[in-house]
Amino acid sequence: MRPFRLGLTGSIGMGKSTTAALFAEEGVPVWDADAAVHRLYAPGGALVGPVAALCPAALKGGAVDRGALRDWIAADPTALPRLEALVHPAVAADRAAFLAHARTDIVLLDIPLLYEKGSEAEMDAVLLVTAPPVLQRARVLGRGTMTEAQFEAILARQMPDREKRARATHILETLGLEAARAYVRALIAHIRETADA
Repeated sequence: MRPFRLGLTGSIGMGKSTTAALFAEEGVPVWDADAAVHRLYAPGGALVGPVAALCPAALKGGAVDRGALRDWIAADPTALPRLEALVHPAVAADRAAFLAHARTDIVLLDIPLLYEKGSEAEMDAVLLVTAPPVLQRARVLGRGTMTEAQFEAILARQMPDREKRARATHILETLGLEAARAYVRALIAHIRETADA
């Protein structure tokens, strides 16, 4: 029997990583799309050669340099679709391999662009993590890893939170860790109860 596929999504700074960690604490295997890309871009990763063929400047130390990719994408309007044509199938294959080896009743698939890329059809349910815009902005800019302009550019490429809310099966407002932990536990129990019914 295949596991229940719970998709986890939400815009940048909404609490996906923390929420995924809470599921992992409860013993739910987690597949992370961003982590898959990191593996594929790492030395020996399946995308190192193909990405380097598209953007030679992105090859550094036998790995793909994401900063160089960002610069390339910013400078060339045709870059992102060409890069995505390589990345998306490789990430999908990584996810398929994870699912093929899953021996559990529930898996969590952490996919930031789940709705934007049409992946919701592959899920049994979708959990959207969300937070008020002021908290989202504070979280992202508080990391010190991007500028406000970079943050706004990412938001512009993502589906608005209100649209995601309308489509999600479950919604978790990530306002506090203990409340989120309780929600995750309750959701896991609900999924298991529903599956047993």
